[in-house]
Amino acid sequence: MSRSLIARVSWKGKLVGERRHLLILGGTAEARVLAERATALLGHSLRVTTSLAGRTRNHAALAGEMRSGGFGGSEGLAAYLRDASVDFVVDATHPFATRISAAAATACRVHGVPLLALARPPWIAQPGDRWIDVASAAEAAAIVPSLGRRAFLTIGRGELQAFSGIAGVHFVVRLVDPPASGLPLASYELILARGPFAIEAERFIMAHHAIDVVVAKASGGVSTAAKLDAARELGVPVAMLRRPEPEQTDRVERVEDALAWVACRIRQEAEVAR
Repeated sequence: MSRSLIARVSWKGKLVGERRHLLILGGTAEARVLAERATALLGHSLRVTTSLAGRTRNHAALAGEMRSGGFGGSEGLAAYLRDASVDFVVDATHPFATRISAAAATACRVHGVPLLALARPPWIAQPGDRWIDVASAAEAAAIVPSLGRRAFLTIGRGELQAFSGIAGVHFVVRLVDPPASGLPLASYELILARGPFAIEAERFIMAHHAIDVVVAKASGGVSTAAKLDAARELGVPVAMLRRPEPEQTDRVERVEDALAWVACRIRQEAEVAR
């Protein structure tokens, strides 16, 4: 290869000036905003792909490209990184999406792809909050009967099985999409809604359904925080599922910081290629 041609080739064999490829592991509002801003501000030098697990049927519109469905673990994700010539990855998945985060950490480490976690800041208990910290849905299910008889379940579809054996408690369950079949609960009613939620709406739900206990995941962020404000106002206890321990990788809490990280990576590669 001639010296002039070598000078035109940078990392992963891409030509100088060729757009870099950012993979966003998405499914959150933060991922959608990052895709919008990265496409708008860096689109001349960056190709943006957002990956969704495919669990939500009617997702919000996304800027850039989109892929749907699982990768098949760390090996499948590693193959995608290679085949799609991905240069950087931002893990902006839900704080409880531990499997995809673990797969991303492994795949990026094996292939030397820079990885950043965009992790929304956790909620902080305020004066008047009655939070009970629990390690799992099973632990929450064990204490719910001692806290109330009408429970507002806001933990998604995947954790509902833990509450299947509870008698004497009526559950109000909020989901984004209608379930394919009945829920595994003895007594329940279903609310279909997508956040963000206003405090007035959350207050109405709790009052209208006579909710006396809330079960929530410690997800953080602003989209679903209003239920905690309403619970505080009404004096309703909250069984709060603790966040899983995060993967050991670089992390930021703001979309602006993730965008700056991507821009910095693009600049660094351009400098190396000169």
